Amino acid sequence: MIDRRTLLLASMAAFLPATAFAAGRLSAPSPKTFDYGPAKLDIYAPDGADGLPVVFFVHGGAWRFGKRSQVNAKPAFLLANGFCFVSIDYRMLPEVDVATQASDVEKAYAYVRANIAQHGGDPNRIVGMGHSAGCHLIALTGMRGGLPGVAALILDDTRAYDLAALSRNGGMVRAYARVFSDPAQWAALSPASYVDGRQHPPTFIAYSRAPGRGEDSKAFAQRLRAIGTKVTLFDGSAYTHMSIDRDFGEDGDALTSAVLAFLKSTVG
Repeated sequence: MIDRRTLLLASMAAFLPATAFAAGRLSAPSPKTFDYGPAKLDIYAPDGADGLPVVFFVHGGAWRFGKRSQVNAKPAFLLANGFCFVSIDYRMLPEVDVATQASDVEKAYAYVRANIAQHGGDPNRIVGMGHSAGCHLIALTGMRGGLPGVAALILDDTRAYDLAALSRNGGMVRAYARVFSDPAQWAALSPASYVDGRQHPPTFIAYSRAPGRGEDSKAFAQRLRAIGTKVTLFDGSAYTHMSIDRDFGEDGDALTSAVLAFLKSTVG
């Protein structure tokens, strides 16, 4: 769970200036949109930005739907707190498979790392963040080394960390069963498969009260900690699967406080 240092930082965040939690009253600047090859991405940056840390966001949608504009208060909040923000599209099932989606994420990240300095971001301080299907894709690409130089990962509410374990535990149902129908692909598409002797970036893992999220998130956190990875585990059982993403950046949101403390301690 969240350690004492992170709790202290989160508490300190409560005393930040009012702008820090005023995303609901702020409007983010319109993003600049770029074509990175397979799809498009949006870059949000404050006027006059120079060398700011960057949050690179991958949306959810059961690997079948969703779009980069579904970011709610994230851009306004993060820009108000000294970050650039990037949100990407990636190709959807059934047009492509999940392996290709992961490749799209890696191509988008490579584009951002090569170009973000022109928009005031620091290519050496990029944090990967994803919700639901996007959480799985960020975890998969981050763990397998597909996001070179990524400074940290924020993983927000998935069960798809270890697909074989998910099947053993009775969780390979509904969207998971449709998307991961071929057991021969489970190892390659499981972030847990890549938790080995290599070094992984500091990782923040949040889970909602949706069935199985807590157990699977805790198991993945334990696996990372066993090899020395710095992990912050956030109990989001007060949230639904949708609200844990939707409420980020809103005034008084507990997950926002914890994530901001994590960001400040890793790339701040």
